[in-house]
Amino acid sequence: MADTQYDVAIIGSGPAGYTAAIRAGQLGLKVALIEKVNVLGGTCLHVGCIPTKALLFNAEIWDHLKHAADYGIDGVTAPTLNWPNVLKRKNAITAKHAKGLEFLMKKNKVTVVSACGKLTGPAKDGVHLVELIAADGATSTLTAKNILLATGSEAKTIFGLTPDDRILTNIEILSIPEVPKSLIVIGAGAVGVEFASIFRSFGTEVTIVEFLPRILPPEDEDISKELTRLFKKRGIDVNTSAKVEKIEKTETGVKVTWTAANGKTVEKEAEKVLVAVGRAPRTEGVGLEKTKIQLDRGFIPVNEAQETAEPGIYAVGDIVAGLPQLAHVGGMSGIVAVSKIAGRNFRPVRRDRIPGCTYSEPQVGSAGLTEAQAKENGYEVKIGKFPFAGNSKATIINSHDGFVKIVADARYGEILGVHIIGPQATELVAEAVAVMELEGTVDELMFTIHAHPTLGEAMLDAYAAVEGKAINA
Repeated sequence: MADTQYDVAIIGSGPAGYTAAIRAGQLGLKVALIEKVNVLGGTCLHVGCIPTKALLFNAEIWDHLKHAADYGIDGVTAPTLNWPNVLKRKNAITAKHAKGLEFLMKKNKVTVVSACGKLTGPAKDGVHLVELIAADGATSTLTAKNILLATGSEAKTIFGLTPDDRILTNIEILSIPEVPKSLIVIGAGAVGVEFASIFRSFGTEVTIVEFLPRILPPEDEDISKELTRLFKKRGIDVNTSAKVEKIEKTETGVKVTWTAANGKTVEKEAEKVLVAVGRAPRTEGVGLEKTKIQLDRGFIPVNEAQETAEPGIYAVGDIVAGLPQLAHVGGMSGIVAVSKIAGRNFRPVRRDRIPGCTYSEPQVGSAGLTEAQAKENGYEVKIGKFPFAGNSKATIINSHDGFVKIVADARYGEILGVHIIGPQATELVAEAVAVMELEGTVDELMFTIHAHPTLGEAMLDAYAAVEGKAINA
């Protein structure tokens, strides 16, 4: 391998790494994809996005079964949850797509290297040397003109706790042997909210404890308020402005102590606790200290082409300073980096064009500026809001909670932000991103025909609502 010189060596095979590898192969580059574990796909495929969404789909089906008689399906009086089969299906999905990635690497002539990759310093005569450490400890080297770091992130913990069978992160909770009777979720970002939704559907008594004043803090405030209302309606105990003070194991579970918004001390015990307080970039042990790269709170600063301070070294995905830790952001940043390496045109990743998705029940999808952000940026805004209660398809599928909210520039009518909570919000948001990429205006979108009956019609009504002209409200 030391005799082969690659155009780009990619360290890490999560969505950022494997997407970059595929696109680099398509662009005719000679590519090495270095992965320290024996499967491709990273956190997202194995203990993140994909298995979590598989469980969320199971939870959705389970919720529908509770109302089978309403749909004219008799005989479903006492369905029984087979949790081992739920996990079996989840695992089969991840295994299938891991195999698919192996095929795509071969198809695009990407060399997969099973080892831990480390930087050894600046390039010499335009060539970088990567140290490879195999699982058995054997070392070797690889040379490449460019290196792309895609080492991903890992769950943070608090109070120095080590995850086990009762104190869980996203990894442990995906393989628990049975559905817990009670669960306390610490942190109400997308991860915490999604697992709260899953296990509440399966009958778990769920408590959310969030330090900030609202759940899903990055979202528009109206979205957070609506999700809080609907979660409480589902029986989820939502606590915000709550500072966790202690997490202690008891005889039968775990006790969490927090200071509530009113200053009172609250203690609550549950079978399991999920710690979902964010993710830390995996930038230690990569060899960055041998380069010009200076970390920003553990993250790597890059320019618009994903280039770091060290010539020939790029960083993409969860380790990049200033980018949200989302699989689709990682994938696109990887495409940007290898396009630059190949000398092709590219468009930098724009923070205000990234869709944010939370796959809870109800779903949340958003893109662009929140109402508060738009005002802070000096825009005079007009707001359009349309409830799914007025959408016929939402009624058909018995999912009419939530709304679509449009934030538009009052002067020119340009769409600045779209915020959706309700059925298939994570699918509908793709339209919002396309609209903003093309600098669409309210006047144009009010006359853009949306098929009937569809959930997408709620978008049309929301655009029209900016001018007070929604048809179905």
